[in-house]
Amino acid sequence: MIWGITLILLSIIAVPSLILSKKPNAKELLAKVEPYQGWIGLVFCFWGAWGIITAILNLGWLTSAPIWWITLLAGNIVSATLGFMLGFGLINKLVLAKSEEAQEKAEQLREKIAPKQGKLGVLGLIVGAWMIAASFLFSVV
Repeated sequence: MIWGITLILLSIIAVPSLILSKKPNAKELLAKVEPYQGWIGLVFCFWGAWGIITAILNLGWLTSAPIWWITLLAGNIVSATLGFMLGFGLINKLVLAKSEEAQEKAEQLREKIAPKQGKLGVLGLIVGAWMIAASFLFSVV
């Protein structure tokens, strides 16, 4: 359930235009979070990567709980991708600064996925809500 809740929170940060169109006072809240967006993105990028590793290490769940395993994998892919997009500047500064080739590849990847950030954020909201529901319906852990 925590995976779903955190994915929803990350998605809310990733789709500020959607939130601002619904609630005008949300701009103040988003302005408070903005300075920390890089760190939040970095944490969620690694959290999502760890979730992908967890899903791969638990491939046995495919036979006993395939829907939960697919949900876990999908949620963590979205989380890692959104985290990368939000924390790109900080990730670039802290992790990739030593390798210019890695910086170039990361920038190319970001250019490909950046226009899709809003759609990915909405997908994250949906997948996060499903992860919460699935944690009750298909409780494995």
